[in-house]
Amino acid sequence: MTHTAKNLFVGDIQGCFHELQLLLQHLDFDPHHDTLWVCGDMISRGPDSLATLRYIKALGRSAKVVLGNHDLHLFCVAAGLKRGSPKDRQQQLLAADDLPELIDWLRQQPLLQHCPQHNVVMTHAGIPPQWDLATATARAQQVQQILRGDNYLDFCQQMYGHKPDHDRSDANAYQRATYTVNALTRMRYLTVDGHLEFDDKTPPSADSVHVPWFAFTPHQVLPHCRVVFGHWASLQGRTSHPNAIALDTGCCWGGQLCIWHAEADTRYLIDAGGQQPVYSL
Repeated sequence: MTHTAKNLFVGDIQGCFHELQLLLQHLDFDPHHDTLWVCGDMISRGPDSLATLRYIKALGRSAKVVLGNHDLHLFCVAAGLKRGSPKDRQQQLLAADDLPELIDWLRQQPLLQHCPQHNVVMTHAGIPPQWDLATATARAQQVQQILRGDNYLDFCQQMYGHKPDHDRSDANAYQRATYTVNALTRMRYLTVDGHLEFDDKTPPSADSVHVPWFAFTPHQVLPHCRVVFGHWASLQGRTSHPNAIALDTGCCWGGQLCIWHAEADTRYLIDAGGQQPVYSL
């Protein structure tokens, strides 16, 4: 029997390994033929970040990963530069013998992946409207070079905070890279003048003062290709643009884990805990 290769895009796993396994079993995921696209935040908040990272790393070329803000934060926590939060539930991960190997693997992962077969771009939070695809790709590659370098922790230690919230022409290399991290891993809303707005995590409404990044016009990427992203759980997978595909449905908060099957253009969800059957949208 011929196996038709599947491209499966999964939202923020955040350590919800049990639900991930159930969804992949339901979809007959075969790493010899299929590809799992992981849109960041593989760890934190859920019960099994360690098993999640080990599994995705072991998939090798069958997994296409982008880093999310929680994944980046792990670099500093693991190095003792930042204090971990108990709500991140990373004690087992931080005590693992293979943590250095997992960190080294994470450092090789990009902030942006492109699936030409389906004209899809994947980042953790989206793509700012001012960037075309070539710019977004180049900026993501600049951060990737920093993370792969010997002094990556110097950058990671200073990347925290809400500034820069826009692309400054006078920014130095680390400031430019920090804006890239903010845009590709933390973005939800923009101000009317196009600056990142970090405090509002609520779903868009008629009363919203700020503009969701995917509703900002003009947008340089969305008219030309689909952008798969996570990060914004309160969207519950709903956006106002047909090419903005939101996949974070808040499994670690008691919601669902979501996989988008690109060939079928169908989303499959399973409730947190895996007690309810998989259902599709």
